Amino acid sequence: MPLHEGFNIQRQIIFRQIGAKIAYYRTLRCMKQDELADKLHIDKSVLSRIERGKYHNNISVAMLLAIADGLQIEPSLLLTFTDLEKRLWWEDLSAEGLKNFVSDVEDENSDENSDSM
Repeated sequence: MPLHEGFNIQRQIIFRQIGAKIAYYRTLRCMKQDELADKLHIDKSVLSRIERGKYHNNISVAMLLAIADGLQIEPSLLLTFTDLEKRLWWEDLSAEGLKNFVSDVEDENSDENSDSM
């Protein structure tokens, strides 16, 4: 795979992760998409695309700040990633690669659970 294709895949993953965080915090606030969209003065379909990471492969800092304000959260919560989330940026995303990734995560979780007992 050419280098630029890998970068595009990485960006897509990051946009999806940001969108998932937006949906997560919106849900924690018991807000529907249309309620947050109205607060942001954007169409619900735009917010839906953002939450799915499909916003024209780009989202402005101003929009992220507005979303964070609408959700009453720190903007950094949308742009801070765990080590596990960061691993997804670099993993082999083929079917076999994802299978190995899931297996590794399950192993790590099982190790953590056995350590806490």
